[in-house]
Amino acid sequence: MIYLRKFTLLDEETEPGILDGRRIYNNYYPIGIFSRKGLKDIDFTDITIFAGSNGCGKSTLLNIISEKLKAVKKEIINKGTIFSSYVKHCESEMAYEEPFEIKHITSDDIFDYLLDIRAINNGVNVRKEKLTQEFLINKYNSEDNFTTYEKIKDEYDAKRKTMSKYIRERLINNNIIEESNGETALMFWEKEIKENGIYLLDEPENSLSTENQLKLKTFIEESVRFYNCQFIISTHSPFLLSLKDAKIYDLDSNPVCQKNWYDLNNVRLYYDLFKENADKFK
Repeated sequence: MIYLRKFTLLDEETEPGILDGRRIYNNYYPIGIFSRKGLKDIDFTDITIFAGSNGCGKSTLLNIISEKLKAVKKEIINKGTIFSSYVKHCESEMAYEEPFEIKHITSDDIFDYLLDIRAINNGVNVRKEKLTQEFLINKYNSEDNFTTYEKIKDEYDAKRKTMSKYIRERLINNNIIEESNGETALMFWEKEIKENGIYLLDEPENSLSTENQLKLKTFIEESVRFYNCQFIISTHSPFLLSLKDAKIYDLDSNPVCQKNWYDLNNVRLYYDLFKENADKFK
């Protein structure tokens, strides 16, 4: 589903118009980043990808679009006065049908989620250790010091139940997550992506193995096909670059142009590496 049809950046003629000639700025970001590469009009499809090396402007472009569309994000982007003025003068063309939500998700959001899960797991593990000690004390206690109903119940349960059952029944959070970082990251995407939305993803392959990148690729394609989602993605991953029917803008080119994923420089490097070592795969 295409909700955002077109986005127009400032060019070299219009950029000076957002500056106050009486002021001297320490930071002119993002002026010049895209105008010098001839990038002004961006046309979108169900999946649009910004590709290129570090520093080419992929994340900046996502930030500009995100700010203009007032996307929901976990951290507020504050790039200064010129950035805000630049975004204000950009233009976006939306389709008639509106998305249910517009969300901007960065790789930092994924890392924060993984750290939160790790903290939860650590808390559960500490609780498990305390319950283990409690079980052993109650199971082998020979003194008749039944002071409370709870104490009586704990000793009774310890003597008639296994340690694992005793602990499981008493854990406040019995859903300890034992998956790897990659699997947990996939859970993050399952949780964040809803139906009928625009999703701006900044290097979503971070923390994912090759196998899980392919799973994410399938998840994105199915979200487009079955759940009417639109994706705008910045990525280095050759697996995500090969997303079905994706429109790819190569920000390393000057002027910026659309390319097939297999014509991108970083993908060709992979190809050359494997081709040179083809005999090792036989």
